Amino acid sequence: MSFEIYKKKPDSQKIFSRNHKDLKSYLNTVSELIEKETIRHIPKDEPKKYLYDLMRDYPQRGGKRFRPALVLLSCELFDGDPNDAMISAIALELFHNFALIHDDIEDESLLRRGEPTLHRKYGTALAMNSGDALHCLLHEILLENHTRLGSQLALQIHKHMNLLMHYTFVGQSLDIGWVVDNKFPNRKEYLDMITKKTGWYSGKGPCQCGAMIAGASKHELEIIGSFGEAIGIGFQVRDDLLNLIEENENESPKAGSGGYGKERGGDIAEGKRTLITIELLERLSEKDSERAREILYKSRETVSNSDVDWFIDEAKITGALDAVSKYCYEHVKFASTAINKLPDNNAKKFLAEIVNYLSLYRRA
Repeated sequence: MSFEIYKKKPDSQKIFSRNHKDLKSYLNTVSELIEKETIRHIPKDEPKKYLYDLMRDYPQRGGKRFRPALVLLSCELFDGDPNDAMISAIALELFHNFALIHDDIEDESLLRRGEPTLHRKYGTALAMNSGDALHCLLHEILLENHTRLGSQLALQIHKHMNLLMHYTFVGQSLDIGWVVDNKFPNRKEYLDMITKKTGWYSGKGPCQCGAMIAGASKHELEIIGSFGEAIGIGFQVRDDLLNLIEENENESPKAGSGGYGKERGGDIAEGKRTLITIELLERLSEKDSERAREILYKSRETVSNSDVDWFIDEAKITGALDAVSKYCYEHVKFASTAINKLPDNNAKKFLAEIVNYLSLYRRA
């Protein structure tokens, strides 16, 4: 492994936020670099057809790559060199793609980033195996931090990443288990699940990782962790909303632009217990509440388009979507309050803009 890309040469300066006029330019540059480096770490030899081509599939489809950007920006926020955080950012992106492959299998999802999911293209066994290989590779890459950061900090980062993954799996187990047991969680149970799963995976974990590399204090780690957790939860709630209202399911998400890339109403077909479900069941009549539950109890292949349309219409009519949008906005406000307590620099400016970028709710 060559560390040339991480040295302070002209190209490596592009990952400093101060060298970009706006967030979109920064995210596009980071996304392209992370994709290039992610692909570069995946072997090109045999068995390409059964393994390595599959490992490259999701990374090559695009994606916003907010999580690696959070690692790099959080490092820069505390006057660290984001080049020092590149190894960890790449490892996190590999974990993200591993998680997507397994998540799609577990949820029987049809689309990912505008194309058929990996298990639909290649079969469940090969898709699952390629995901496992990505998980193996991320640990191998994290070992490179021993050379870059020194063994003590490298070990600290590796433990932190393992904690991020652990909480993701704990949250995912609840998410899946509720469907298996035909259980509808209350608000407290839902918040516990989403905090462990997306709060850590999409916010707190990446933000604290970058801050740790920069040498942030314990107090600073707590603040950036609170910020990250808030945007992570907000991101998941926003994603749940997009699943019901977005029409561009065949457009792959990209940094700094739109595109949802998953089937509209897929969460309904999968029987997902989202905050939208909780809000809707509280608002429906007894008869309609029973119908909503029956739809969520169905196997995926028996959920009709009319079932999905009725569910979405009721979520709009009853105000469930508005309530969930407001919940998302509350986390945006909390994240904005937290980030204001941290150092003033260009990285902070971009982190604040990411909060607004990820938020779906807008007051009239």
